[in-house]
Amino acid sequence: MDMPLRQVRPNIVQSIRAHRVEDLQAAAEQLQHHFLYANLAQAQSKQDVLDLIAAQYTFPAHFGKNFDALYDCLTDTVHKAGPQTGFIVVLEHIPAHAKFDKEAREQLLDIFRDAADYWADRKIAFRCFYSFSVARASKGEAPPVDTTTTEAMPTDKLLDVSPMALRMSSPFNAGYWTAAA
Repeated sequence: MDMPLRQVRPNIVQSIRAHRVEDLQAAAEQLQHHFLYANLAQAQSKQDVLDLIAAQYTFPAHFGKNFDALYDCLTDTVHKAGPQTGFIVVLEHIPAHAKFDKEAREQLLDIFRDAADYWADRKIAFRCFYSFSVARASKGEAPPVDTTTTEAMPTDKLLDVSPMALRMSSPFNAGYWTAAA
């Protein structure tokens, strides 16, 4: 029997890249790991991101909806629940726009990196896969303008952008990466 994710370190946070969510879910089932999935495509702010993660990961009602509480739910709360076999975590369509900027995205991913380290110390696999999304307007439609920054903020379509593309662009210019689309 083929060992799923054998080429992926057991405690890592990485771009979803060539992995498909369905394959990750099947791997979790085969490995008897917990599978946690959150689609953040509708999130517009940090609070939206936390609300969606809490709802889709079915966190307890007392979840504080801040980054510290997120870390606690991913680590101590689960650890105290009993022995764990491992985790495959997916964060799809992390927002990439002015209201959830690069700093907020990095803070979110740092929480998952810290959780991976926490579980590594306990010799339990914690693999987290993520993707970013940016909004863009339909052809021929003028994007809405954010009056606080006076820059265009298109919002009607989501487009995955690889982390490499995000790193290569400084500051990120969605128009450049989507021009061929």
